[in-house]
Amino acid sequence: MPEEQPKIAKKSPYAVQVEGGKNYVWCACGHSDNQPFCDGSHKGTGFSPVKYTAEKTEWVWFCGCKRTGSPPMCDGTHKTLD
Repeated sequence: MPEEQPKIAKKSPYAVQVEGGKNYVWCACGHSDNQPFCDGSHKGTGFSPVKYTAEKTEWVWFCGCKRTGSPPMCDGTHKTLD
């Protein structure tokens, strides 16, 4: 049986200005209405959100396709999707 895939929220990353020292919780299932962040929609899906702590205030790119090899950051995987 194939492993369940997360829902693709969008086929590009989310650019977010994060604040140094602040925690963010990235949606891994793709069902959150608060993309790219978790709103609890993963309950019952088998997916768990990923905690990200910003080291400094800067712009980062959170994965939107939910297929990244380096969660929660975009690694360009969305460019390979149909």
